[in-house]
Amino acid sequence: MSSLLAAFLSSFVATLLIIRFKHLHEQFSADSDLSGPQKFHTQVVPRIGGISIAIGIFAALLLRLKNNHAPITEITLLVCAIPTFAIGLTEDLTKKISVRLRLIFTAIAAMLLVYLMPAQITRLDIPYLDFALGVPIIGAAITVFAITGLANAYNIIDGFNGLASMVGIITLLAISYVSYVVADPQIMYLSLIMAASILGFFVWNYPRGLIFLGDGGAYLIGFWIASLSVMLTYRHQEISPWFALLINGYPILETLFTIYRRKIHQGKSPGQPDGIHFHTLIYRRILRPHCNESVFSANARTAPYLWALTILGITPAILWWESTPILMAASLVFIIYYVRIYSKIVRFKAPRWMHIG
Repeated sequence: MSSLLAAFLSSFVATLLIIRFKHLHEQFSADSDLSGPQKFHTQVVPRIGGISIAIGIFAALLLRLKNNHAPITEITLLVCAIPTFAIGLTEDLTKKISVRLRLIFTAIAAMLLVYLMPAQITRLDIPYLDFALGVPIIGAAITVFAITGLANAYNIIDGFNGLASMVGIITLLAISYVSYVVADPQIMYLSLIMAASILGFFVWNYPRGLIFLGDGGAYLIGFWIASLSVMLTYRHQEISPWFALLINGYPILETLFTIYRRKIHQGKSPGQPDGIHFHTLIYRRILRPHCNESVFSANARTAPYLWALTILGITPAILWWESTPILMAASLVFIIYYVRIYSKIVRFKAPRWMHIG
């Protein structure tokens, strides 16, 4: 409990200090581009919230180490996360780091995890695929790809106040619950200290958007969740690998749909930004025309729609975490629901229940 409190308070205070003294660093740290296709803020805002989250995690592990309770695995995960956090933070400060270079550094972090833990994807409960994943080099390559992809997915969904951060908290709570059920206190602890660190940032980010997560924060959260997802299913064979897929269903599906939309439909690089993500469409076509700019503006009201979508995928995952057939069926339902709602919004036929703003 003391570690969780340390994580929350350290992140909370660090975020407060970043906001309070933004005039000293905003020339380096602020998001001053207000014109991009994915920009919806109207004033210069610091985008280095990832620093607060990193401080929260470090404080929790430092306290645990001081009390002689920090196993090497916990320190190793923190060390493995350094490359992806560092390159994301560098982008936040310089605005000059390409998507390719960020992915390379994240892949390096994932390689470190596979080598040092060890932990990797060894099965999907699909016979021929499981045979291929049983080959160590193939399993390791797929694991690096999956962790890198999910880390980048959190950067993709980080579009509105509280969106990526609360999705991260919800997912981490699901991981902590199942780790509790299978008696893995280490993964439960690592999930909860990250959730506490994110919460310390979240209270300043939502609803008013006083600070942004930034690439450093988004990549750190995504990498941490991806790593814990792999570690949990690797350690406990009774957990279906589809549990890890379904709890991360929203960011994974958003990323795959983004790649399809940009590469196949639009014929441009998947790394280029556009303005038709699921969250962007909800904001532009459902909320912005009907919301005033109060504290709970259209920006702030966008995230809860995607929190609900995340919970929709996570609920069957935590209820039937042992059953691959049920989770495969739930994943199919989730995909159909996502595509159906997205296509309706694109055609200006959003369901009536969505018009609650």
